[in-house]
Amino acid sequence: MRSTVGPHSLFLSGPLSAAWTSAFNLPSEYGPHWDGFAKRYGMRLTRISTGNAIEASLGALWGEDPRYFRSPDRAFGAQVRYVVWSAFVAPHRDGGFRPAYARFAGIVGNNFLSNTWRVPSENGPGDAALRCVWGVLGRMGSDAFSEFWPDVQEKVLKR
Repeated sequence: MRSTVGPHSLFLSGPLSAAWTSAFNLPSEYGPHWDGFAKRYGMRLTRISTGNAIEASLGALWGEDPRYFRSPDRAFGAQVRYVVWSAFVAPHRDGGFRPAYARFAGIVGNNFLSNTWRVPSENGPGDAALRCVWGVLGRMGSDAFSEFWPDVQEKVLKR
C-alpha cells in the first residue's frame, strides 16, 4: 500500500515522473499543460497500483515478500550491489532469497495490461517492453532511496 499511495509515491515520485514526461511532452496526445500533467500522473498511478497488486497477490501465494530490507553491510559499494541485486530477488518465507517471480510478473503484467488503456502512440508491444526495463530501473531507484535516505537523514540532516 505504501509504495502505491504512500507520501513518497503520491508527492515525490508521481509528480516527478509526470513533470519529466510533461517536459518532453510524452506522449504528445496529452499535451504539455496541466491537463497533460494530470493524465500522466494518473497513468503512472494506474500502472503502479496494477503492478503492485499483481506482485503482492502472487507474492503472497508464492511466499515472496515484496518489501525492501536495507543491506546488512554498511559499506557504500556493498549497499549499491545490494540495491541492484534486490531488484531481481525477494526474501521468501524460509528466510532465503530467490528470484522475484511475483515482481517480474507485476512489472510485465502491468505494462502489457496498460496497453489496453494507453494512447495509440505508446501501446505497442515494444513500448510495453521498454516500460518493463524502466520498471526494473525504477525499482532500483526506489530501493536506492530506501537504502541511502536514512543515512542522509542521519549524517546530513542530523535526524
